[in-house]
Order: sequence, then structure tokens, then C-alpha cells
Amino acid sequence: MRKIVQFVVQRINPRIPKGDKRLYSSSGPKNSPTDDTPTLRRIWKLMFGKYLLVTNTVSSGGLMMLGDVVAQELEKRRHGTALTQPGYNWYRIGCMTLVGISQGPLHHYLYKWMDRILPGASVSTVFKKIGIDQFVISPIFIVTYLYSAGLLEGSSVRECTDEIKDKYWTIYTADWLVWPPTQFINFYFINPKYRVLYINAITMLYNVFLCYIKHNEDLRINLVGSDDVKKD
Repeated sequence: MRKIVQFVVQRINPRIPKGDKRLYSSSGPKNSPTDDTPTLRRIWKLMFGKYLLVTNTVSSGGLMMLGDVVAQELEKRRHGTALTQPGYNWYRIGCMTLVGISQGPLHHYLYKWMDRILPGASVSTVFKKIGIDQFVISPIFIVTYLYSAGLLEGSSVRECTDEIKDKYWTIYTADWLVWPPTQFINFYFINPKYRVLYINAITMLYNVFLCYIKHNEDLRINLVGSDDVKKD
């Protein structure tokens, strides 16, 4: 049987010398399409291994950019300018992208720090991490977000401070509605090396809200106005 296999293979590929072990190997040549580590898998391992910080940083910037594009589209539709102003404010998109890039390393190292001081994925550990995220990381994120976005767009430090006083609690309230359940899934089920990517994917939707709040007053004013109407 072995001689028959050797004869058939040599007829198909006469370049393989007689007695070569590749005649009987089921794994194929080292660089064949059946290789156990194809190119995409190697790239994936590099992205979420050696270059995890770069992956987290770039994905943060890219998803913040997408969030602002969607936010601008919603603004145009809300104000009825979708047809008269078909383009986008690319300077603003660029600023928001830079803000996202700056947040990537912050989240990367904060999650590594939390995993170091609170190892494991027990329910009690997960709730401790959620507490740190909501009471420590979230306030830091909101303040750095509003300061960095405001300064990049030309606002003064005083104007950024006034904006934080004006919008902080609106954002922080929404934060409590979105992130505790999101972070429970993150800390309990997600592999640590994929955590920032998972958070960035959820953040892309949350960024629409952040970008809208950052550049509009009507949502907050409407909420206050609706309360006043109810009181009357």
C-alpha cells in the first residue's frame, strides 16, 4: 500500500524525491493552506498579544470617530438640516478621534491594574471591579473626555470647567444605566485580553450619546423643561 501511495504521489508531483516523508504526512507542507497557524490567526495573536496596547488605542480612536459621525447625522436629522448640510464637520470628527485615542491607553492600563489587584472572576470580585469602575474610572473618564474634547475644539480651561459642571451629572446618570450590566459581562465572561475591544464595541454606541451631549444643549434642556411641565 505504501508503494502504491508513493507511486501515485510521484506521478502527481514528480519534484518530491522518492522516500520523502511528505509523501505520508497528513499535515501538508509547512507553508501550505492547511498550516495550523495561517496568516490571519498569526495576525490575530499579534493584535491581542504583543501589540494589545496598539490594538486597544487604535480601536478606541476608530470607534469614537464612528460614534461622532452617527451623532452628527442624528443632529442634522433632528434639526432638519440633513439635505441642506449633507457633509460632516471633519475637524470635530478629528478631535473626537484624538480623544478616543487618548482614552485607549487609559482603559488598557486601568483594566490591567484591576486584574492585578482583583484576580479571578468570582461574583464578589466582579462586583468589586464594577464598583471601582463606576466610582473611580467613570468620573475620571468623564472629566478627561470633556476637558480633552473641549481643549482640542478651542475652548478655554474655564469654559471646559463650566461645561463639566453643566453636563457631568447627565453623563454620569446615563453611565450608571449602561455600564454596570455591561461591565458584569465584561469581568465575568470576557477574556482579559479582549476586554478593551469589547468595551470599545459597546462604547461606539455610547459615544453617540457622549458626542451628542458634548455638542448639543437641547437634550439636557428638554429633560429639564419636561420636568418643569410636569410640575406645572
